[in-house]
Amino acid sequence: MNLFKRLVIVITLCLGGREVWAVKVDTVETYSASMKKNIKAVVITPDSYSSGKEFPVVYLLHGYSGNYSDWVKKAPFMQQAADTYQSIIVCPDGNFSSWYWDSPVDASWRYETYVSQELVKWIDDHYKTIKARTGRAITGLSMGGHGALYLAFKHQDVFGAAGSMSGGVDIRPFPNNWDMAKRLGTYAQAPENWEKNTVINLLHLLTPGSLAIIVDCGTEDFFFRVNNNLHEKMLERNIAHDYITRPGGHNWNYWNNGVNYQLLFMKQYFDKQRNK
Repeated sequence: MNLFKRLVIVITLCLGGREVWAVKVDTVETYSASMKKNIKAVVITPDSYSSGKEFPVVYLLHGYSGNYSDWVKKAPFMQQAADTYQSIIVCPDGNFSSWYWDSPVDASWRYETYVSQELVKWIDDHYKTIKARTGRAITGLSMGGHGALYLAFKHQDVFGAAGSMSGGVDIRPFPNNWDMAKRLGTYAQAPENWEKNTVINLLHLLTPGSLAIIVDCGTEDFFFRVNNNLHEKMLERNIAHDYITRPGGHNWNYWNNGVNYQLLFMKQYFDKQRNK
């Protein structure tokens, strides 16, 4: 793998001298032709990766002000999650505040294209993956929760399952927050950009059963109301989904717990597709 810089962390737990699980974490450099730059990502492969079989992939997105390394640094469970769920886990870099859009006001920010097309192709070219929507899922936290649903709704040919933790699933109540106006223009001057790039307004793209969906948000989260609104609108449209809410705020304690439910949901989706 001389095309990219590799950082390998091998973590092995031993019981009576016997290997119980082992994780490999690669930090890779990928190239975005649309943005003409190299972008890093973390790729976690399970202990059985050397078996020769192809694996499903979960793309796990970070939040606002984060980067590709957030999940492995701040969620200790990720060190064994690939083993537990027998999936490849990819943590892309969405830049500080891309919101995973192709910005309509700044052509240098094209993170929808990067994640849904360029990165997926790169991963499929370099790893033993199931190269179909039935072998791909995407989820994330906060900005990444918005991004995961946004990308999956718009690219159902790429992703078969999607999730969100504490996601900004309706951006319109927050016109002055988190650099969104830099990516879309101000809500006052370019309301159409906000209306057509908020997750809650993309439900028309879905048909019942077209996408496996899980949404999770804590009751003390500032995004709780918009997540509950999304849940209600999906019920109105007969869009099947899992909806989880429990006490908790917008923090890593919540996401360290929530990611388990997300990855279990994705594994059940992958297993169902495999057994069809």
